[in-house]
Amino acid sequence: MIDIPCGATLSSVCPPCAEAKRQLRIDQCRTGWHLEQEPDFTPDPATEEQRLLVQLRSQAQKSLDDSDDSEATEWEEAISEINAELAATGIRGRLGVERAARRVRSTRRRQDASELPKRPVSARTIGKVYEGTSGKKFRPSMFLTLTLDSYGRVTKDGTPVEPGAYDYQRAARDAIHFARLVDRFVQNLRRFVGFDVQYFAAVEPQRRLAPHLHMAIRGTISRAELREVVAATYHQVWWPSTDEPVYVDQLPEWHEGIGAYVNAETGEILPTWDQALDEIGPDDEPSHVARFGRQFDAQGVLAGTKDANRAIGYLAKYLTKNVDQCHEAATDDQREHVSRLVEALRYEPCSPTCANWLRYGVQPKNARPSLHPGACRGKAHKPTHLGYGGRRVLVSRKWSGKTLTDHKTDRKNWVTEVLGIEPQKPATGRYSFEYVSRDDASLKPLTVRLMHRIAERVSWRAQLDTARNGPRPSADVSATAGRSA
Repeated sequence: MIDIPCGATLSSVCPPCAEAKRQLRIDQCRTGWHLEQEPDFTPDPATEEQRLLVQLRSQAQKSLDDSDDSEATEWEEAISEINAELAATGIRGRLGVERAARRVRSTRRRQDASELPKRPVSARTIGKVYEGTSGKKFRPSMFLTLTLDSYGRVTKDGTPVEPGAYDYQRAARDAIHFARLVDRFVQNLRRFVGFDVQYFAAVEPQRRLAPHLHMAIRGTISRAELREVVAATYHQVWWPSTDEPVYVDQLPEWHEGIGAYVNAETGEILPTWDQALDEIGPDDEPSHVARFGRQFDAQGVLAGTKDANRAIGYLAKYLTKNVDQCHEAATDDQREHVSRLVEALRYEPCSPTCANWLRYGVQPKNARPSLHPGACRGKAHKPTHLGYGGRRVLVSRKWSGKTLTDHKTDRKNWVTEVLGIEPQKPATGRYSFEYVSRDDASLKPLTVRLMHRIAERVSWRAQLDTARNGPRPSADVSATAGRSA
């Protein structure tokens, strides 16, 4: 029996697994931050198995196109099985997924946003090399911090000076759409500076609970250019209006026969999500516009310096904590501030499928029974996330040229190389595995298994230290040698 790590990313669930995940992210950040050569993205040549599966899939697709309705289901199932086998071989890309038609909106810039010049984006991802007066060459990078706008004056502990005047609604909406705003910033930055900017970023809350971004950028960009991009970046949310609720006391009901939500009093079918979007005319304003605040911080960082190590540690500082655990509410004012924000998020729609749309007279996308406004299960509504439902770590595709799995494999290969043993290959086809039931009589108690794992880890650490530093002299030998000297 082998105890498998749970792989949790939160220290409140499993501290050892969370710390292992954090160290993996630190390696990923350090590897790609100061690259001196472009990462190689040349795909591996296709194997014979992959070529065969692709041929079978093309034949099955042709048969599906030529088949009638009675045979279509069988060919669709066959294609799904082939897609699964292709995915198991490690092929990249999505198979069998049709993209829905994209709704087009006007791309004209807002009058209240500054212009943003665009340059042709080159394929370069590494930073420029600079030469000092002494002839020494160096390739610096940057550490950038972006924050959201102000919603009212706050004290040093992050609580509002005047809670009644604090704009909790805008704070909630900005937190929900913060991930899209970051994507828009990266797009604008690449078009403005003219090269494929690569980044490793982490999202965490400020003391006032608004999310902000710490970003390691490969290469350097002037502060003046960053200031222009930040000022010109915004994200427009083209959703139905949520300023005034339509249903408060008598909520819409699910009609089983129609398969849709209807007005409980009149029986009128609520407009679908697509119908509600169609009602937004070209002269209408977006329901919300998210922007960054004017304040930002940008620092130049050199590879291998204390500043670089400090910045990497800061990026990974809160990765093992929930958003609400980054700054613990210790006072009554702080707890009240959290409660007000959570209450503002309660009825704020977080996505097109959010149940809160029923409160505003719109059927959520892919509506289903048992939806209830104020009880959406989306991450943004959970008190542990404080409105931010995106990923905590944002990494560009060309950051290090490797996936997290590749970085994990590199760490394993380094250990086996130091120990001087052959790396173990995956046991595919030779063994079968199954989970052990808790009622299994041969399963040892958890405390015993944990002690065995601790002893095993201590032994591994001793072997690794010995392989790296050589055998250490015993205490008696070192004491005798000291007296002889």
